[in-house]
Parts: sequence; C-alpha cells; structure tokens
Amino acid sequence: MNNRKITRSRYRLVDLDVSNYRLLFYALLVGLVTGLLSSAFRLVLARLAALRTTFQIGEIGQAWQDWLWPMLFTFFGIWFSIFLVKKYAPETAGSGIQEIEGALDGLRPVRWRRVLPIKFIASIFSLSSGLLLGREGPTVQIGANVGKMAEDVFKQSSEEDNPLISAGAASGLASAFNAPFAGIIFVIEEMNGHFKFNFYSLAALMIGAGSADMVVRLLVGSGPVLKTTIFTFEELSGIWLFVLLGLVLSVIGIMFNKLLIGALDLFKKLKVSYVIIALCMAFIITAVGLYSEDMIGAGYSTISHVYNSSFTLKFLLALFIVRFVLSVLSYGSGVPGGIFTPLITLGVILGMLFGGVAQHFFPDLVPDPAIFGVAGMAGIFASTIRAPLTGLALSVEMTANYELILPLIFTAVTASVCTTMLGNAPIYSILLKRVLNKDESSL
Repeated sequence: MNNRKITRSRYRLVDLDVSNYRLLFYALLVGLVTGLLSSAFRLVLARLAALRTTFQIGEIGQAWQDWLWPMLFTFFGIWFSIFLVKKYAPETAGSGIQEIEGALDGLRPVRWRRVLPIKFIASIFSLSSGLLLGREGPTVQIGANVGKMAEDVFKQSSEEDNPLISAGAASGLASAFNAPFAGIIFVIEEMNGHFKFNFYSLAALMIGAGSADMVVRLLVGSGPVLKTTIFTFEELSGIWLFVLLGLVLSVIGIMFNKLLIGALDLFKKLKVSYVIIALCMAFIITAVGLYSEDMIGAGYSTISHVYNSSFTLKFLLALFIVRFVLSVLSYGSGVPGGIFTPLITLGVILGMLFGGVAQHFFPDLVPDPAIFGVAGMAGIFASTIRAPLTGLALSVEMTANYELILPLIFTAVTASVCTTMLGNAPIYSILLKRVLNKDESSL
C-alpha cells in the first residue's frame, strides 16, 4: 500500500512538472506572437503618422482647402474606430486593461476571436487620427487575448487562463515601450489582486515579456523609446524638490482620474451619434493642431521637443493644460487607446515646468530642469495608476536614466502615498467597477 501511494505521488509530481514546462513553452509562444503583432502595430502606426504629415496644417489664415484634408483624415479615423468598437466588440473601447483585470477574476469574458482583429484595426485608426491616446493599452489587451487564444488552441484547462493571459499582458506592455521589466512589474503590481502568483507563473511572465521585447527589437528597433540626455544625480541636498514634485503630482492624479470618469459620463449622457462625436473631436483636434502639433497626438514627438527645445514656462503651462483636457476628452470619446503615453507626456511637461521654476529660485540645486521631466513621468504614473514601481521602471527603461533611480523613488512614492491619503482610487479599478456595474444594470 505504501509503495502504491509513493508511486501515485510520483506520477502526480511528473504530471505537474510536465504541465509547468508546457506553461512556460506556451508563454514563449504568447510572447513571440504578441511581439509580432505589436511590431506590425507600431510599424503601421509609424507609416500612418508619416502619411498624416503630408496633410500637415500650415498657419492660421491659410485657405480652408489647406486644412480640410487633415480634418477629414482625423474625422474618418475617429468615426471608423468608434463604428468598429460599437458594432463588433464594445469591450475594446478605451485601453482594455480593466477588461483584462476582470477576465483574470473570471468576471469578464475574453472573446479573442472578436477582440484581436477589432482592437488592432480600430486602434490603428484612432491612434493615427491625432487623438491623445497611447499604443500600450491596445498592445496589452491584444497580448492578453493572445494568451487566451493559446489556452483555447492548445486546449488547456481553465487553470492556465490566468498565467497565460497575464503573460500576454506583460508581453503587450513590454513590446509597446521596449520595456520588458516594466511589463513584468506592471502585472505583479497593478494586477496583484488578479494575478495568481507562483514560481512558474512568474517565470511565464518573464519569458513572455522577454520574448516579445526581443521580437520588437529585431523588427522595429532597439534602444530606449525616448531619446533624452543621460543624467547623473549627485546633489542630495536637492532631494526635497522631488518630494515637492510628488506632492504636486498627487493632486494632478486626483484631478485626472475624476475628469476622466466625468468625460466618460458626459459622452454617455449626450446620447448623440458617433458621427457627431467624430466630427466634433476632429474639429477640436484639427483646430488645436493648427496652433501647435505638440498639443495633439500620443506625445512621443512632444516629449522630444519639450526636452530639446527651449520652450518658455508660459508655453509649457499652456501645453500642459491643453493636453490635459484633450487627453481626457480623447479617452472619453470611446475609441480604443491607452492613457500611459498621454500621462507620461503630461508628467514630462509638468516636470519641466516645475524644474524651470525650481531652477529660477534654487539654481545651485537644479543643474538641468529636464531631470524633473524624467521624475514627472514616474510621479504622474504613480498618482493615477497607483503603481509606483511600474512608473519607476517605465521611466528608467524608456529614457535609460538608471542613475536617477533615487530621486525617482522619492517622487513616485510621495505621489502614490499622498494621492492615496487624499482618497484617489487606482484608475483601472474605477474603470472595472464601471464595466461591472453596467453589466449588472443590463441584466
């Protein structure tokens, strides 16, 4: 009898090992497929961005024909994106990260056959239209759905849902920003209440994120996404300035989250056709772009210009206000797109604005205001998403400023702790509750 029990235990251990090794292999496949899809996504967006520059608006006062084409380009992108989402896959609206968190809890379905094509195509149109949205939301949802697809195709048990979907989400974020460590940390930190943590599920995250990033670097390019100066930080007497910046960003995080939800409620109450929404948003984006291209779009070129151009503090303030409002409206319109990149752009602008003021009053403590621009990226992410480690990892990986980890820690921790004490909930938790409440009301 004892020998039989030992034999059975050994068989169970062998089966468990085989299952775990199979999970790691599937995580590799998920990462590779997500990397391929994300690479195609980024390359198409780059081509469309180049096409949009051919419709580049000139100066105010030009003939209406000179800016009619950009408005039509923007209108069609927004209209077609909303059309696809509303008709075929409503869960693809917005970033989709809240949908993934709900799926990991078994509260939301993962309809990958619908989501994968609709999220990919609709996001291409929405992001190329000039709206202030990022590519990371779509790639995270696409990656997570690839994880669910792997589970269905290879007929795995429902227990494999969680690690494969999580590995796909990590792969999606890693491939959006060339930031594999941030992708891993994001799932562990932001999805900690949804992610089933064990050694093999963590290994699956690492394999998925690493393989996806490898594919993107081979097909799209390697190196940090944002080309900035590599800074050093040696003046410890100025560390309190980063704490102060964190306090400012904690308030900004509360404002952003409340206004984002308010924008979603506003567009829901309007009850107008998506043609009207697309037309209004196209007019706003075109009119603002006529004044300054830095005020529209995801923000990559804006960040570069903020770091490398000598913008006045007055213009930085105007840039921050306009992009803040347009980021909220862009997400509220219901098109697919992430909020990471618009948030990071706002953090850079506010950080540069803060650094410029600080340099005026404390020139000995602030050798370059751009240091606060990098810190602003981590701080605003921590105050809105309530994920300080992810914000820290993203800021460092996207700019290669590894020597700024200490001041970034002070900024991110201060922003996340203070915004929590002020009652600000993580934005994706709020968005998930909205989705679940909508499901209940429709029953």
